[in-house]
Amino acid sequence: QVQLVESGGGLVQAGGSLRLSCAASERTFSTYTMGWFRQAPGKEREFVAAASWPWSTVTTSYASSVKGRFSISRDNAKNTVYLQMNSLKPEDTAVYYCAARRIMSIATTQNLYDYWGQGTQVTVSS
Repeated sequence: QVQLVESGGGLVQAGGSLRLSCAASERTFSTYTMGWFRQAPGKEREFVAAASWPWSTVTTSYASSVKGRFSISRDNAKNTVYLQMNSLKPEDTAVYYCAARRIMSIATTQNLYDYWGQGTQVTVSS
């Protein structure tokens, strides 16, 4: 059972930046596809970003609403995946969740992920 723990959320002004971290409990996470999702109040959880690292390459996917502003990366030595969020907007306010998929293939649908973190709150003020 892989455990994921997010951190790095908080309150930031519009135009600011935050970096979310997702620490995994297993080294084998390096073979997983990692994703970030978010859920705003009153809305369904939605895809934000995902990355897969097959054969020393990287494949990424981003929601159109965050493309060019958010970036997903990984530090294998720390068993940690990051979501760098720049140029934040009030509409980015949500609880952000980290997810892991055992299959090394990008997925943007939440039911294709096997493990989930508890979420971290990001609030962007205008």
